[in-house]
Amino acid sequence: MTQEGNGKVERGLVVVAHPDDAEFMAAGTIAKWVAEGIKMYLVVVTDGSKGSNDPNMSAEELIKIRRQEQLEAAEVLGISEVEFLGYPDAYVQHTIELRRDITRAIRKYRPDRLITMTPYRSFGINSYLNHPDHLAVGDATLAAVYPSARDRLTFPELAAEGLEPYKVREVYITGTETPDCWIDITDTINKKIESLKKHRSQVSDRDLEKHVKERAAQTAEGHDMQYAEAFKVFYLS
Repeated sequence: MTQEGNGKVERGLVVVAHPDDAEFMAAGTIAKWVAEGIKMYLVVVTDGSKGSNDPNMSAEELIKIRRQEQLEAAEVLGISEVEFLGYPDAYVQHTIELRRDITRAIRKYRPDRLITMTPYRSFGINSYLNHPDHLAVGDATLAAVYPSARDRLTFPELAAEGLEPYKVREVYITGTETPDCWIDITDTINKKIESLKKHRSQVSDRDLEKHVKERAAQTAEGHDMQYAEAFKVFYLS
């Protein structure tokens, strides 16, 4: 199937592990939704402090670099606000504290639609081992959507902060081996590439455009579109 709806969508939230995850996994979709008038927000769980092999790079400096890169990439896509939770890169676990922090973000931004990462390791792609931070963030985010953000008596401290319970209607999961929703990003593929180029510490311009377009074209095969991003979608009643 292609994109469907579950009522009027005004706000969207993306929850990912690292700076650049949103761009690699869903930038074309984010830019498309922004162009359709949806206000998009981004939560980045980790500080990105491990993403360098430069022996002269400190974790403190890398945090600053990657934060700025993420803000620039978000501006390209039209994201309204970026929130950094600051968890140490590479050490993320699905803790109650993480679930509470993501629940706080959901109640704060009150998205109709949410994008996050798969909580399951893929064995169908033999060139990629899913980062453990991705798995932990995906699992914690889904638990935050249901039931934590919905239930008043879960994390009562959030209600004390003025953050009322909230129910997300649509959840889009990236990186799954069983997608059932393909988003046509033909008109926004260049926004995706431009946003990825802002992550200068992580990607090289060399062959980036070629690789991004090849991957998006492969995803689109059989779906009557040139370029696509794919998701597993849950419409919650």
